Amino acid sequence: MEARKVLVFPAGTEIGLEIFHSLRFCKEVRLYGAGQDIPNHARFVFPEYHILPSIHEDLWLDDLVSLCLKLRIDYIFPAHDDVIVALSRARHIIPVVIITSPPGACEITRSKSDTYRALSGKINVPQLYDSVESISDYPVLVKPDRGQGSFGIVRADDKSLLISALQTVPNPIICEYLPGEEYTVDCFSDRERGVLFAEARSRRRTRNGISMNTLSLILAEAREMAEVINGEFGLHGAWFFQLKRDRNGQLTLLEVAPRIAGTMAAHRVMGVNFPLLSIFEEERLPICIKCNAGAVELDRALANRYRHSITYSVLYIDLDDTIVVNGCLNTQAVTLIFQSIEKGIPVILLTKHGGNLHTILAKYRLLGLFDEIIQLNKEEKKSSYIRHRDAILVDDSFSERMDVVECCDIPTFDCSMIELLTEQAELLD
Repeated sequence: MEARKVLVFPAGTEIGLEIFHSLRFCKEVRLYGAGQDIPNHARFVFPEYHILPSIHEDLWLDDLVSLCLKLRIDYIFPAHDDVIVALSRARHIIPVVIITSPPGACEITRSKSDTYRALSGKINVPQLYDSVESISDYPVLVKPDRGQGSFGIVRADDKSLLISALQTVPNPIICEYLPGEEYTVDCFSDRERGVLFAEARSRRRTRNGISMNTLSLILAEAREMAEVINGEFGLHGAWFFQLKRDRNGQLTLLEVAPRIAGTMAAHRVMGVNFPLLSIFEEERLPICIKCNAGAVELDRALANRYRHSITYSVLYIDLDDTIVVNGCLNTQAVTLIFQSIEKGIPVILLTKHGGNLHTILAKYRLLGLFDEIIQLNKEEKKSSYIRHRDAILVDDSFSERMDVVECCDIPTFDCSMIELLTEQAELLD
């Protein structure tokens, strides 16, 4: 099947960069970035970066349509909350598929007050105050109704501070103050089967509304709340919602967003590639989600770093579309091989390559890297050749990985998950 051409717009956001990291080694996708003519990280990492005006400028839609036609784009991932709404409203003009939820869900979830009213009585939502005079208990929060993260939020501890905040915060709403722990629940929904994934992570350190330290955890209420939200809005593909505990310790909704979250990497490296799954969901392909067991802590600075609970003493790794992808070496896979060699971990090549294996290994200068090479025919299962129970498998094939999980009960990784093993600080206790 020909690779799908995917445009990320605007590519320089944390959302856009997470989409890039999720899809850059996927053989099913050819990635393009687009955004304003300003310095941003997307221009350094995307194979192609194209200049497009902001959605707040004239002719942005004409330029976007022209670019899509020129590049023959198949899908657009909107990578900003305002862009989601703008593209959703222009669906009838844009000649490609926009990867997001239905227009009604995009409109309602962009407004916190509309979201709270829609879900009131179904799950816990913050109390909204209509006026300064209606408030007798401080502190309260003043926040933009169409904001994201913690941008523009002001805590008002008394009436005078509240009046001042209402004069400075754009399109303000007054909300109940929630003092407790904060969480994000990363979700994936199929439009017919409903919620297929809903797992939480704590927001332990944030900066400019972005979670800089997050730890995956079990939150008992998360799945039920996800089902309620999904049932109300009809979401599909990747989405998330944020929660915070109120004064009584009850989980209360902060916001819902029908998009990729920048820190979804914490669950991606455990097996949930949200952007790729969203493409498959849009194509109505059968979807199965399988996570590796264990916890992940992600800490962000200028690069992702992980702690994880996966240990292994043997690395099994595939060749085609894993070490060599689209005619190029996957440098993350090679990094993992050399990292394993440095630690004294045997590396076993497990491949169904149909040609002369010596020739292909020599071409990419891979000779001598492997402690053992096992070449299978197309009908054989790789699970039959995995002898070690404290091993891991890295392979692009979902069916091969699932067979190994079922038969060998070891962790498996596709190319988008390798960074968990190469960009780690230390093992979790």
